[in-house]
Amino acid sequence: MKISYDWLKHYLSVDLSPDEIAEMLTGCGLEVEGVEPWESIRGGLKGVVIGEVMECVPHPNSDHLTLTKVSVGGTTVLPIVCGAPNVSAGQKVAVATVGTKLFQGDRELVIQKTKLRGEVSEGMICSEDELGLGASHEGILVLDPSAIPGTPAKDYFEVTEDVIYQIGLTPNRSDAASHLGVARDLVAVYNNLGRDKVREEKDRARLILPDVTAFKIDRNQRRIDVVVEDTEGSPRYSGLTITGVRVGESPAWLKNRLLSVGLRPINNIVDCTNFILMELGQPLHAFDADKIEGGKVMVKRYPQERPFITLDEEPRTLTNDDLMICSATSPMCIAGVFGGVESGVTETTRDLFLESACFNPVSIRKTARHHGLHTDASFRFERGTDIELTTYALKRAALLIKELAGGEIASDLVDIYSHPWKPMGVRLTYRNLDRLVGQMIPREVVKSILTDLGIRIEKETAAALELTIPAFKVDVTREADVIEEVLRIYGYNTIGIPLEVKSSFSSVPGYDPDKIRNILSDLLSSNGFYEVMNNSLTSSELYEGNPVFPAEKCVRILNPGSRDLDVMRQTLLYGGLESIVYNLNRKATDLLFFEIGTVYSKAEPGSSDPLPGYHEEQRMALFLTGRRSVESWDTEETATDLFQLKGLLQALFTRLSVDQTCLHMKPVDVLHFSAGLTCQTDNGEVLVTMGSLRKSLLAHFNIKQPVLFADLDLDLLLSLIPRQPARCLELPKFPVVRRDLALLLDRTITFERIRRVAHDTGGRILRQVGLFDVYEGEQIETGKKSYAVSFLLGDDLKTLTDPEIDQVMERLVQAFTTKLGAVIR
Repeated sequence: MKISYDWLKHYLSVDLSPDEIAEMLTGCGLEVEGVEPWESIRGGLKGVVIGEVMECVPHPNSDHLTLTKVSVGGTTVLPIVCGAPNVSAGQKVAVATVGTKLFQGDRELVIQKTKLRGEVSEGMICSEDELGLGASHEGILVLDPSAIPGTPAKDYFEVTEDVIYQIGLTPNRSDAASHLGVARDLVAVYNNLGRDKVREEKDRARLILPDVTAFKIDRNQRRIDVVVEDTEGSPRYSGLTITGVRVGESPAWLKNRLLSVGLRPINNIVDCTNFILMELGQPLHAFDADKIEGGKVMVKRYPQERPFITLDEEPRTLTNDDLMICSATSPMCIAGVFGGVESGVTETTRDLFLESACFNPVSIRKTARHHGLHTDASFRFERGTDIELTTYALKRAALLIKELAGGEIASDLVDIYSHPWKPMGVRLTYRNLDRLVGQMIPREVVKSILTDLGIRIEKETAAALELTIPAFKVDVTREADVIEEVLRIYGYNTIGIPLEVKSSFSSVPGYDPDKIRNILSDLLSSNGFYEVMNNSLTSSELYEGNPVFPAEKCVRILNPGSRDLDVMRQTLLYGGLESIVYNLNRKATDLLFFEIGTVYSKAEPGSSDPLPGYHEEQRMALFLTGRRSVESWDTEETATDLFQLKGLLQALFTRLSVDQTCLHMKPVDVLHFSAGLTCQTDNGEVLVTMGSLRKSLLAHFNIKQPVLFADLDLDLLLSLIPRQPARCLELPKFPVVRRDLALLLDRTITFERIRRVAHDTGGRILRQVGLFDVYEGEQIETGKKSYAVSFLLGDDLKTLTDPEIDQVMERLVQAFTTKLGAVIR
């Protein structure tokens, strides 16, 4: 939000510099994100002076240039070559001297001393568009004969200079969405920042409010009736009629005010309403009274699918949630968001109906999001406006319109206050204030802060204050909120740091989940992976007709920011694929990604989730696509595959000391995998699902190369990590022995079953079971295959003897024979 320094000063009784204001605003929670100079004419016409053409003769070497001598004050006369057809001696002109910067759109022109066709030119006689005063470029700008040579052009043209603050307004600070609201905070900070006692009355800053005592009804001759059918959507609606206005261009001061904060001047009526918006924070809307059919304004919701054309001449389709301002026969305006083209103010408008209302923030937010309209009015209504301000703002606007456009106030002020504001009471105890702040703030200073912020003190005791919160403080509802208000005005930086810090230490046995996540991240990044972080919000379209992640289990957002972000994600899969698409579109084809995040779904009936009806869990996703290694002349090109993915996961389990003998790998048939594996515990819980994604799924994201994906249940993984952390072991002192077996087995038996039987049988000296060959074909009967399996045996306490090794191998052979039906080849 932009705030003008020059505008802001009109509401302050003290003079503060731009730097002082910036520091005070940031200190009280209105963070100043930028401070920029602003001029009503870009560049401020610095270096441009008023001159008088003393001599004007044709250029000897050109038929369209003229040699002039221009007096720019005192005895200084500049030779200037001019190409304008209308230049002549005796004219008063604007001269850009050498070194001056002129701006035309985004183009910057620096005036230099130069030669044109052999003649020296030390400046430029400027046209209207070269100065930024208009669009005309037909010739030089000829000034009034009374202009005095040597006068700076910025003074002659009354260039306005200002300083603009870019404030990062948080959503809860709707009270500061105006110059008056910002000024209120400045007054409070100036009077109370870090003070031990209250300022004397003569030294205190005051908030200067615009005076509306001159408001009166001129002639009650044109009343427009107002009917509010939807009182929930519009708890207060005020309006009045002004007749006999003259719509035209706004005066320079008003146009400069709006331009300085980024608003485009339109006409004196609309500019007045925008001025009040930025001054008071109350959006207004002006209707052409002659276009209000039936002489009645109605606030209601229209049937769905009704077409409506807004002021930008774009057709919109209304929904049942859209609150509309209507005439007796048709809609005129989307309430609190955008006006309609049929009822807007034009050059022919003579009578106005001026609206000032308070609308339901939720209703306005839904409408603005649905139609993709983000206006200055909706920005304020969405955050909550001051319901007590509507009539004051209406009077202020009516007086300003009469001043700038003439006319008469031709009706009573209509004020339909369906749900009157009930003052909110809050009790502030000094004990809680001191406890949360960390030190005692003088009680008189506390009361001064509250008073300056508009919070009324109803009753005072030695221990507490009974307070009434004003309507514009929509975010202040609890004692903690009041303490925050006091602290931000008193100054966070003024709170002292204690000389000692008291803390308690606690020891929790076992692992730290955050540390485990860091271990996983470090291991993956050291293996070439990049971490991605995707939005927890995603599109419901991804889950429509999805048997793996059904749409009915989606957690939907009540007021989504857009249609593409209307549900919480059920899986990390789709966000990862979007990240892959983003990189593929930028010619990065070899990708290793991982993401650790939370997924959300509706809970199964009878679940024990903390929030009834909803379930969330921590997951980790791995994505592999492209080549294993960087392309090189001495390296064979190999694509990523399922075995690489499986090996990475086993490395993760090893790093975390997970007992892999209790994990079982099985083929999985999941719709989004063309081929995959699942890793389950002894209890049948699925720890990991991994595999190659189906081409149909990848085609939905326009991905044309294979992608491998693993989905790991992080909560389950954490439960499998032993409480005792992994320890570093010394290298074995005694040799390890290898033995191999060739097993002829039924082709349905997997290596995973062989590995499990071996570990169950081999005892503690069996270190590792490996598979180094699989054969099917000639000399092997149909339905069979041959596994070549290696066994590593070793003992930490001694060298194994041949009889000990043979004994283990005999047990293994017997187990394979009896449990798996193996034939030893």
